[in-house]
Amino acid sequence: MAVSTRYFYRDMAERSIATFAQSFLAVFVVGDMSTLKTAAMAGATALLSVVKSGVASRFGDGSASSID
Repeated sequence: MAVSTRYFYRDMAERSIATFAQSFLAVFVVGDMSTLKTAAMAGATALLSVVKSGVASRFGDGSASSID
C-alpha cells in the first residue's frame, strides 16, 4: 500500500523531532557536555533518523516506518 508523500514527510518529521528531543535530553541530563555539543549530537541522531526513514520507505510499505 502506497503512502502519500505528505503523510510520509509528516511522519518522518515527527520521528526526527522526537529522536532529537530524546537524544538531547539523554545526553544533557546523563552526560556532562556543553549545550552546543549536546545539540550537535542530537542533531546527528535526528539526521540518522531521517536517513532511516528514507531507507525504510524503499523496503517497507512506503511509510517512514521500517515495520510493515
